[in-house]
Amino acid sequence: QRRVHGALKCLLQQTPELLKPGGRIAIITYHSLEDRIVKHFFKTGNFEGSLKKDLYGNVITPFRLITPKAVAPSAEELAQNSRSRSAKLRIVELIPSMP
Repeated sequence: QRRVHGALKCLLQQTPELLKPGGRIAIITYHSLEDRIVKHFFKTGNFEGSLKKDLYGNVITPFRLITPKAVAPSAEELAQNSRSRSAKLRIVELIPSMP
């Protein structure tokens, strides 16, 4: 389990370098701890979950949330696949950096 979390964190750390500006990444998590790691990183751009703000109080993050809340499986999908009940989808877009 630690290897999975380590690999997930490694992937997330590389995301700003791997994506082109405007590029998107979608991650499906199956456990609450994984989802928490992804949620905090997508929201803040770091693993501590601490918000960094500019002079005007705007949150500084390399991402724009496409799905502000996690997308969960529909009732129809749950009926077809009960194992999907813990799955959560989160999507972000890399914000083009200012020159």
